[in-house]
Amino acid sequence: MLLLQQMLVLFILMAIGYFCYKKSVITDEVSKKLSAIVVNIANPALVLTGCMGEEKMQGSELTQTLVIVVVMYGALLALASFLPLLLRVEKKSRGTYRAMTVFSNIGFMGFPVISALYGNGALLYASLFMIPYNVLIYTYGISAISTEMKTPDRSGDKAEDKFGDRSGEKSTDKSTERSALLGKVFNVGVVACLVSIMIYFFNIPLPDFVKTTVTNLSNLTAPLSMMIIGASLATIDLKKLFMDGRLLLFSLIKLILVPAAGVLVIRQFVSNEIICGVCMVMLATPVGSMTAMLAQQYDGDYEMASKGVALTTILSVATIPLVAAVVM
Repeated sequence: MLLLQQMLVLFILMAIGYFCYKKSVITDEVSKKLSAIVVNIANPALVLTGCMGEEKMQGSELTQTLVIVVVMYGALLALASFLPLLLRVEKKSRGTYRAMTVFSNIGFMGFPVISALYGNGALLYASLFMIPYNVLIYTYGISAISTEMKTPDRSGDKAEDKFGDRSGEKSTDKSTERSALLGKVFNVGVVACLVSIMIYFFNIPLPDFVKTTVTNLSNLTAPLSMMIIGASLATIDLKKLFMDGRLLLFSLIKLILVPAAGVLVIRQFVSNEIICGVCMVMLATPVGSMTAMLAQQYDGDYEMASKGVALTTILSVATIPLVAAVVM
């Protein structure tokens, strides 16, 4: 019942964002700036609140969670390899479907839901999912989505190599690319996860004014993130969205079958209800918005990725409480 009420709250916040966009209160530029606030300030603050509570994580619980994280992403990667083929997805969209299978909206939606259901202390468990998520999305995610990566014309390089050595410039380019990739992988959210874990395990004391500031900033996460998602739904024809039978079937598999099966397996080995609950939310959240952003940037099927994000987000309001009622 608590989860259903929480999802209704999130749905109302999404609806407010939807109507604000329709009334031009939220524009594309405003939405972009609000997203920056959520990603770089509010959500990292929400993560940090996980280390400020009285709850303590045992060493065995940490080990269990780490094992679950590795196995879960391994299983999702395996599923992503054959699910698009099983659904007979067009070749141009298979990579996008693979990315949508693996990457969920654990930041914008998962963290606020976990915080509401289990308290900020449970965010420590959720933080352990963030690091492999970011590593995978900027490696496997880009590789899967990139269907039409352009091969650079190297004829000019060969011509110039006749007159001078360009190895130093190539080395600099590669170094710049690696630095850019590391910057994306170890972003503000991941740094907040690492800092939160360090503060927790080393018992680093925080002044009350810091705790109050972080808590106030973290309270912005749920309303702003849901309003941003609602605003993004206002740009899509919702009637046509539910006419795509293949995408609808994929959404039901991702939002119901995968989390239900996953949690049922996890519960055979883990008795901690909070860990099981966190895993359920991590698996049951909709397709992450980053899949659409990467599809747009790397020549993937951006339209399909956007539709996947929108459809699974709408359905998740009902499917997350449904999965919880069945397996929790």
